[in-house]
Amino acid sequence: MKMSVLWMVVLTVMGVGMVEGAGGAGTAGSIVNGGTTTSAGAHGGGKGGSPANTWTDPLEAAKKTQNFLFMRYLCISLGAMGFLIVTYRTAMMTYARVRLMSSQGSPRQSLFASISSPTFAAIKKHLLWAPFFKHRHNKEFQLSEAINVGTLPTRFQGIFLILYLAVNALLCAISIDWSQPSGVWLAAIRNRTGILSIINMIPLFIFAGRNNPLIALLGISFDTYNLMHRWFGRIVVFEAVVHTGAYMANKIVTVGIDGFSKSVTTVPFLTVGFISTIAFVVLLLQSPSMFRHAFYEVFLAVHFIVVLVAVITLYLHLAWKQNKWLPYVQAAIGIWIFDRGMRVAKILYRNCGKQFTVATFEALPGEAVRVSIEMPRPWDFKPGQHAYVYIPRLGYWTSHPFSVVWCDSADTIEYPVGEEKISQHNQDVTVKKTTMSMVIRRRTGFTDTLYNATYNAPNHSMKAVTIIEGPYGGHHCLDSYGTTVLFAGGIGITHQVPYVKHLVAGFANETISTRKITLVWSITSQAHLEWIRPWMIEILAMSKRRDCLKILLYVTRSLPTDVIKSPSLSVQMFHSRPNIGAILDAEMQDQVGTMGVTVCGPGLLSDDVRAQVRKRCHRGAIDFIEESFTW
Repeated sequence: MKMSVLWMVVLTVMGVGMVEGAGGAGTAGSIVNGGTTTSAGAHGGGKGGSPANTWTDPLEAAKKTQNFLFMRYLCISLGAMGFLIVTYRTAMMTYARVRLMSSQGSPRQSLFASISSPTFAAIKKHLLWAPFFKHRHNKEFQLSEAINVGTLPTRFQGIFLILYLAVNALLCAISIDWSQPSGVWLAAIRNRTGILSIINMIPLFIFAGRNNPLIALLGISFDTYNLMHRWFGRIVVFEAVVHTGAYMANKIVTVGIDGFSKSVTTVPFLTVGFISTIAFVVLLLQSPSMFRHAFYEVFLAVHFIVVLVAVITLYLHLAWKQNKWLPYVQAAIGIWIFDRGMRVAKILYRNCGKQFTVATFEALPGEAVRVSIEMPRPWDFKPGQHAYVYIPRLGYWTSHPFSVVWCDSADTIEYPVGEEKISQHNQDVTVKKTTMSMVIRRRTGFTDTLYNATYNAPNHSMKAVTIIEGPYGGHHCLDSYGTTVLFAGGIGITHQVPYVKHLVAGFANETISTRKITLVWSITSQAHLEWIRPWMIEILAMSKRRDCLKILLYVTRSLPTDVIKSPSLSVQMFHSRPNIGAILDAEMQDQVGTMGVTVCGPGLLSDDVRAQVRKRCHRGAIDFIEESFTW
């Protein structure tokens, strides 16, 4: 929490510091225009106007100081919104901790943990969990199997984005004297939008990082920050385009189209600035969901290259005139370098030991691949974690995130070289070996290539050198919930299985609050049961499993002639789709403590679970957690 609060404070102090630094008119003018150009028609037109005229113009100095104030207001606005989110998440995590401590090791939950607050239930139902409109949130707007146009944000996310967009639009236009000649107000818009675009790049780069510290500190998923990254990127591009457009319009009015063309092609300061704007526009055009999902690998490569072009040319654009806004671009670059450096460090640490990481791939029924990865170093695994998988044999730069469904750690003895492996010697070293497992379902692109390569290999199995980047995620803790209901659709079961194992073990050891665990898995074919069969056998053999765990399996596309047989009372199979409302009603009748409902699966299932939880949140204490990967 300290880092998240510090980040919000930095944003606010950044604005305050700039205003204090703008106390002298000369300083303000120097920072805004790099100490060179001041008149409406002179910006970037060559050598610029006379600096002496700038410092003696009180009106011009006041305008420069005003830009610092608006930059400060933007930082304060973002900091205030962030502070509210930090406060809420801190309160929720503190409450969960108190709930866990009050009931840990006891079969009885505290009374307060199962009672719903009418006010808070209304906030969760109509704001925090509500889709932007009525029902649809995570279900994609699908144009074809490979092409979709994205999802809708939640109501809270939408309000946050609308408010921030409104603040940026207001700060771009407020206090502009539209009665002045066009050159005057165009110059004001040019300076204002350029400054705001640069400032917005800092949170833009923070939200983009896989190693964003706010993910762990606040327990907010990377998927949410990725949504914010996309919208902050659109704001940055819009303000950069307005900045450039205002200069173009002003220049064309004052010197004509020929003069404008000459200045852009002959003045390096302007040339790199225009290249940067064009690069930002390219990023905007290639960012829609339909392009990201249809050509994911191409999108990543192009996005990386164009971002480099945009940032480097922007850096040169500001450095050419020694612009004092350059440190903020340097800060954004530093954030990007930090994230990339952390990713490289994780890859080297996880995969480089006495041996390289090797994975075994096995084709499964239902067009899936089971992956068993022998890690050179131990992995402190937590439920809900995922990792990025690189397989050089199939693509040097291709990586995708996959949930870790199982992790086995075992102590093995490494004998000295040349010694007979008969007895353990003092110099022998005990090493913890970690094997991680994933299940990857065949889709398009990389997963299709992987499945075909595995299926066509001898015995439908192959080994390959693999690079793992991670771990990421695993920040949702279910230990404080007395009742947990875990919904999974299809391959989404890989996210829920580690939680089931952890909760059953915690129940047996009396280290968590959970007393009732219900796993609901919806699949289209009984063949999909093979995906997790070896791990479910281990879970069903765990101590006290029958006292806490119930598994409901729904086969949605089985034929009427198919035999659906429940293995036991605690593992039941049905020839239908799950009735989510009825399942929740049954669990709430015997609810112990606060109920935690989680879902991981197709967008339609997630939206249905969300809707049913919202209908019942006033009847008892209940929390909703959705895990999704909307890249």
